[in-house]
Amino acid sequence: MSPSAVVWDSALLGYDLGGDHPFNPVRLRLTIELATALGVLEDVPLLVPEPATEAELYRAHAADYLEAVKQAPMVGWDVGHGLGTPDNPVFTDMHQAASLVVGSTMLGARCIAEGKARRAVNIAGGLHHAMRDHASGFCVYNDLSVAISWLLDNGFDRIAYIDTDVHHGDGVQAAFYGDPRVLTISLHQHPFTLFPGTGYSDEIGVDGAEGTAVNVPLPPRTKDAGWLRAFDAIVPSVLSSFRPQILVSQCGVDSHEEDPLADLSLTVDGHRTIYRTLRELADTHAEGRWLAVGGGGYQLIRVVPRSWTHLIATVLDRDVAPETPLPGSWTDTVRALAPYAELPLRMSDGGDTGFSSWGDGLDDAVDAAIRDTRRAVFPLHGLDPDDPRD
Repeated sequence: MSPSAVVWDSALLGYDLGGDHPFNPVRLRLTIELATALGVLEDVPLLVPEPATEAELYRAHAADYLEAVKQAPMVGWDVGHGLGTPDNPVFTDMHQAASLVVGSTMLGARCIAEGKARRAVNIAGGLHHAMRDHASGFCVYNDLSVAISWLLDNGFDRIAYIDTDVHHGDGVQAAFYGDPRVLTISLHQHPFTLFPGTGYSDEIGVDGAEGTAVNVPLPPRTKDAGWLRAFDAIVPSVLSSFRPQILVSQCGVDSHEEDPLADLSLTVDGHRTIYRTLRELADTHAEGRWLAVGGGGYQLIRVVPRSWTHLIATVLDRDVAPETPLPGSWTDTVRALAPYAELPLRMSDGGDTGFSSWGDGLDDAVDAAIRDTRRAVFPLHGLDPDDPRD
């Protein structure tokens, strides 16, 4: 068995919302080029996806919505279903492009389910806002909901989904809010201050699935130390209780301090630490099975390529040292695209990723969020919300 699989094809750049829309596929291209220039992808066969079938899309989406997506480029803007908005503009071949994104995440899921790889990464995935019958937040089809549904029918009955995007993973939570087989965990900027306005700590699941939705709403300007403290105070304990067979993670990097669309203050070093922690948790709790996808991230040049190169490297066990300089060939490519862009010099922001454990006497807004979430869900897992040992 190959330890890891990387899903990529340049056709995935076709998911392009056009113009000056922030969800620009250049971030994917620059990531693959940086990972290649650093040798991360040397001798790694890239798996080429096929578009998801309609039957697969029906796992997460209504038939009339699929038809609207297909028809939208031909009939114009007034098609409803969240299409034709500034966030979700209609574009040529939208159905085909969105189906290919779903197919790419499905390919990674299949590789793991069929024992061909223990881990898989697809940076083009992560469209976590798409709902059953409408587009939302730059997302047309929800690749994660489709892939998790498929995994439930192909050998898995305990799946843990961890969303580290700055925005709440609302579409995936909605798809499995009443399904006790799927644990959804989302750490995000507080919904009172950011789209989509959901993800409060008291959103915990329904209909026998109480405790399988875990939300950690963090205050604006939370830095690496606070984010990692919150993660450490909640996620390992809940995973240990839930005992997942596979870990699925959405690894959006719009939590970075330079991201133009949100207000958390993480660094590339914080992102690298998150990925290494996810890898460790997959090894500890899910026999190493880990499906990682991309997501948000709108500092297209300075942040996304470095952060997601670290993600690919972590999945491949080819970790890139933070002090590694950016290759001249890559910076030359970027300068040809953006001659006046100020480029970083290394694969690091110089961020400090050390953090104090919860219960060490800190009492700030992050700790308030931790307490709220622990008190909402820990008792449902047989854990003591006020005991730092749990």
